[in-house]
Amino acid sequence: MNRQRFLTPRIAAFGVIIFFFVMALEVMIMISPFAFFFYSVFSPFFNFLGQHAATRWATMFFLPHMILPPTLFLQAVRVTGSILFVVGLFTFTVCALQVYLGKIFNWGIAARGLYKYIRHPQYLSLGIWGIGMAILWPRLIVLATLSIMLVLYYFLAKDEERRMLGQYGESYGQYMKTSGRFLPQALAPLARRLAPFNSYESLVIPVLIITLVMGTGFLLREITLSSLPLTVRGNLTLVPILPEDSRWGGDLMNGIVNGVASNTIPFIEADKNYLGYVMPPDYIMQGMIADTGGHFHLFKKHHTLAMIVDWVFHPFEHLRRPPAAQTAAEHQVDPKMARRHHCPVGVNRPEMECDTCTYRRVILVEIAGGQGAAMSRQQLLAIGTTRTLVGFLDLDAPDGKIIKVQRVSKETAWKDVPTPEI
Repeated sequence: MNRQRFLTPRIAAFGVIIFFFVMALEVMIMISPFAFFFYSVFSPFFNFLGQHAATRWATMFFLPHMILPPTLFLQAVRVTGSILFVVGLFTFTVCALQVYLGKIFNWGIAARGLYKYIRHPQYLSLGIWGIGMAILWPRLIVLATLSIMLVLYYFLAKDEERRMLGQYGESYGQYMKTSGRFLPQALAPLARRLAPFNSYESLVIPVLIITLVMGTGFLLREITLSSLPLTVRGNLTLVPILPEDSRWGGDLMNGIVNGVASNTIPFIEADKNYLGYVMPPDYIMQGMIADTGGHFHLFKKHHTLAMIVDWVFHPFEHLRRPPAAQTAAEHQVDPKMARRHHCPVGVNRPEMECDTCTYRRVILVEIAGGQGAAMSRQQLLAIGTTRTLVGFLDLDAPDGKIIKVQRVSKETAWKDVPTPEI
């Protein structure tokens, strides 16, 4: 009976931790051929969260994911995510090998390496990995499950110490005096300052962790939204995927306004609010915004491992690299030639350099709710809003000339699963 009482909370704890890993690894599954198998199970769950005002926040993002970070601060946060992801994974692997080799060779208490200074470096490294993962895939539900996971690691560590004292007695007690739980003893003076709260430790620590993690997430979301270089006119707001495309904001806006006035764009209505995403026509992640064609369905590409490595180690370049670059690498042809022949706008002019191409695609999303009838700027990305895809335009940016107008379905390349809005 005692063993059952001990196992039940541990099983529940590990269930929550596994759920975090599933949510955190969603991005890896999204760019794999197994995306639809994953979403056949989790799509109803995401849709349930997205359909209710009280839970819609959980499906949204707190950092730029498909938009290139527009400020040095946000770029630094993104790079930090990759560093924490790699450092946490490497450290966990080293510590796990140390523990399991110790069991095989009967080394006794793990007190070498990081274990000499920290009693639970595996939990610490998984926490570091989790923070990095939350930055790399910054959905708020990932952050929420991360905060719960960190709380569970705290309680699991305390329980593990109690069991080790019972198993090893005084030798483990001496080890506890020379090592810290998650941080080295050198930081003990900080712990002593918190001594008055020790009697409430089991309550204070979880509240502190959840408040700090979730508060940081919502703060980063506000910083992100206030950093976006937006162009606004009337009921239309344009946000560039690449920060340097903000230079075309006024020209593109003029072209769209003229197109509406001449009835060239039938899906923009005067009494509705719209957010337009500005991007190169071959932007690789546009499938997350709208289903604009199979070239931008990442899950149909069978290069998942290479894309994950690219996503971790090239945090900005992977957003700029067009699908034709991968095609050129596979067939060992000139990337410029491949890109020109795969141009979604249909331009095949030998004298035109793709790197200086002035054509831009604007995907339009109708925004409703949240702030009332008239909305613009950051209001269009507020948590209480609903998004409906309407269509996209291809324009020559400098003169605002419309090349193509096309309606799209209400689903993205990932059907009805909530995808990044920033």
